[in-house]
Amino acid sequence: MSLEDRVRAARRFERARFLSFVADGAVLGFVRRDHIPYLKAYRGILAIGEDSISLCPEIGTFEARTAAMASVAASLATRGLLSKWRDESYDIAADGAARAFALERSAVRFFGFAAKAVHLNGLVRTGAGIDMWIGRRSADKAIDPGMLDNMVGGGIASGSCVEATLVKEAAEEAGIPSALARQAVPAGALRVAREVAEGLHLETIHAYDLFLAAEFVPINQDGEVAEFRRASLEAVAGELAGDAPYTVDAALVALDCLARRLHGFKCALSSRD
Repeated sequence: MSLEDRVRAARRFERARFLSFVADGAVLGFVRRDHIPYLKAYRGILAIGEDSISLCPEIGTFEARTAAMASVAASLATRGLLSKWRDESYDIAADGAARAFALERSAVRFFGFAAKAVHLNGLVRTGAGIDMWIGRRSADKAIDPGMLDNMVGGGIASGSCVEATLVKEAAEEAGIPSALARQAVPAGALRVAREVAEGLHLETIHAYDLFLAAEFVPINQDGEVAEFRRASLEAVAGELAGDAPYTVDAALVALDCLARRLHGFKCALSSRD
């Protein structure tokens, strides 16, 4: 796999295969056309047109929409159409708009709703250059089990924000104290829009860099990371240019870091905002 293949993997979205999900005149997400027959059972909640899907107009408040979509998600789950239930909700909103409703995380990809996440590159200065901490996801993760990941990464839950999620995930996934996590430097946002088995993974990833002391060793606290290892940026670049099993999102974040931190490294990141 080439570096360019890693980037292209984050932008595999054939728009014609999807219908827009619209609320208040704004597009919230994209539903794959082969999912439409499953949604016809919810006509009292969803209005299905030729080119778009929307919530029925009488369901007009955040609370009512959240309750209605919760019932749809629960039903889809019983029909085996969602990934593992997470008991965590995401706020669903168009860019720059107020949240339209909150939805169980496992249903977000089915509807192709835009999500937000935080990823943290754990870096260490050495005499030879810079090392990066790489994590391996636990085998029982709902998404991408056993694959290689950034040191810290997590979705922004309903009612939370980028900074709070950074501190929370850093503590849970790598045992990083909050005061240290707050020293992380924002590195911009990366956009992912790729078709997946469940539907569409549409996400804005807020990337951060955090330089750690050489003696610091991340220790997972929540069971979501099987192991950590440290590798030079050159070694990570070599892995990404090969077939190392990095998740699509982690590869994109790592490539962005390499483009900023590794002298002479070049990779066109068309997925950057």
